[in-house]
Amino acid sequence: IDVSSFDTSNVTDMANMFDRSVATEIKGLENFNTSKVTDMNNMFAYSKVTNLDLSSFDTSNVTDMERMFCESAATEIKGLENFNTSKVTDMASMFSGSKATSLDLSSFDTSKVTSMYRMFYKNKATEIKGLNKFNTSSVTSIAGMFNQSTAATLDLSSFDTSKVTNMESMFLGSKATSLDLSS
Repeated sequence: IDVSSFDTSNVTDMANMFDRSVATEIKGLENFNTSKVTDMNNMFAYSKVTNLDLSSFDTSNVTDMERMFCESAATEIKGLENFNTSKVTDMASMFSGSKATSLDLSSFDTSKVTSMYRMFYKNKATEIKGLNKFNTSSVTSIAGMFNQSTAATLDLSSFDTSKVTNMESMFLGSKATSLDLSS
């Protein structure tokens, strides 16, 4: 798919944009102006694209990233370390079933997120950077968050679970051999 000529400067909703796309490559994502986008729900869910470079994405107004990369075939997602997630409230199943082998979420501001339900369910990443910086003070559901996740180390030392009402299957089948739950 070649979206190089798309003018996205007035777009506010990109939900399901490439959901279930069988294209293995998307050209032109680097030209996307996403500064007004508020919804990226399911944007690349079930997509067959094998490599995503979202380095130019401005996510400062996005509130919904639910299932954004759910079951995505992309083994590499560049640019996550630049995501501004300060307005995001929903990250449920964001990387559920994602084939990405490494995730850098060290810049993620999760202070407004209320749902991390199945966020990394069946995720193929062996390394998830930045979990130790997650602010989970508003989160109510972390059910299935790392269910069947392949990450070897989970540093959840910053997790505040005081508002959490559902932890069902949080680590069910997790491959983590190192787990920091000190807080």
